[in-house]
Amino acid sequence: MNEDPVPSKPAWEVDFPIERLEAEHVNRREFAKFLVLVSGGMCVGTAWVAVKDKLFPERHPPARQRICKIEDLSIGKMLAFVLTGSGTPCILIRLAENEWRVFEQKCTHLSCAVFFEPKLGKIVCPCHHGFFDARTGAVLQGPPPRPLRRFETAIIDGEVYAIASPSVSEKA
Repeated sequence: MNEDPVPSKPAWEVDFPIERLEAEHVNRREFAKFLVLVSGGMCVGTAWVAVKDKLFPERHPPARQRICKIEDLSIGKMLAFVLTGSGTPCILIRLAENEWRVFEQKCTHLSCAVFFEPKLGKIVCPCHHGFFDARTGAVLQGPPPRPLRRFETAIIDGEVYAIASPSVSEKA
């Protein structure tokens, strides 16, 4: 008779020998160290938020910035650019012959990059399916809590300019 020896422990316990007392035991001293570490980290984070604005003041763009010539952008198209001096990503949209819009390119939900979808006539946030009105920047659908930040435009000598003082769009 040929009998296989039966192991005294289950197979998983033989492969992964873990002492139960060591795996479940956390003494008060270790827990207190953990609490002090987490509390210290939160204090440092809060202090950083408080002094960040003092150490790194906000940069301001010039009063107006040239974006492109009128003929460089056809009707129903979008042009992405960055506001010089502030590093703010923006989009220029040509809706009609003399209708131009400039919006900040960050979605107001989680700062994903938005783009103009000419077939829909809307500004789209692909991250969470947010939609904005291309004329006003107002939220049409999705999770964004606020309208897009809008900048005024000006046409000077056949060129399109963004005016730096932003105006938050009104909800339609």
